Amino acid sequence: MNNVKTVVLLALLTTLLWWMAVTLFPNGGFWFGLVLAALFNLGAYFFSDKMALAMSRAKPVTEEELPQVYATVRYLAETAEMPMPRIYLIDSPQPNAFATGRNPRHGVVAVTTGLLQIMNRGELEGVLAHELSHIRNRDILISSVAAMIAAALTILARMAFWFGGGGRGRNNSAGAIVMIVAMIVAPIAAILIRMAISRSREYQADRSGADLTGQPLLLASALGKIGIATERIPMRVNDAVSQLYIENPLKSGSRRGGGGIMKLLSTHPPIESRIEVLEEMAHPFS
Repeated sequence: MNNVKTVVLLALLTTLLWWMAVTLFPNGGFWFGLVLAALFNLGAYFFSDKMALAMSRAKPVTEEELPQVYATVRYLAETAEMPMPRIYLIDSPQPNAFATGRNPRHGVVAVTTGLLQIMNRGELEGVLAHELSHIRNRDILISSVAAMIAAALTILARMAFWFGGGGRGRNNSAGAIVMIVAMIVAPIAAILIRMAISRSREYQADRSGADLTGQPLLLASALGKIGIATERIPMRVNDAVSQLYIENPLKSGSRRGGGGIMKLLSTHPPIESRIEVLEEMAHPFS
């Protein structure tokens, strides 16, 4: 269901881009939107991993420096029949991790020093399996495409605002209303869809990671520790890459929970909901 939901949301996001391009720029707007989206997607495909690592201040580490992480990742990668990803370390007391790379052959797993300090062996395996699942499911590429299409929508709206758009539609009230709605509503809708895609992929990575280890409760235990720690331990990270992490690294100092609108704007599902899903996987008939 998570995969179906992702496909539907990406199709909706792409349709929204085309509609906005045609509405705001009817004279060649479709092709303008097509070229713009293609350029953004190519940029995301080839450079998202490098940008994410730089923005997170992640440094490559050798097997001699992190033997346990290398051994665990190698075992999981062999089990999943995928290439061994590169391993990076982030010097931060907050327990967290993320994966990046445009495909399994270019995969990267980054962990924080804080994660290695508080996780036992089984919990660490659960977290690493979650991250490897992101790589195997190509979630990084999916998230990058969603982010870049949303950015393209925002650019179109700003161009229409500053340079005009809508063609002949601006000369009648109905056309003017449609144009205004497109400029205001479409970027907001794009953000909401992008967040929904991000949440869906986190649920899927939890499930895939738990299937890989066969121990969903170990990932549930790790998420419980991470959820508590991210609320009280700050982490310096660029907001643009926060959605890649297993839990939002910018939660520290923010109000916990929040109403429906806050959940819609969240890149991650509530930790409590994720733990419930994993517990159901472990005890399906309880």
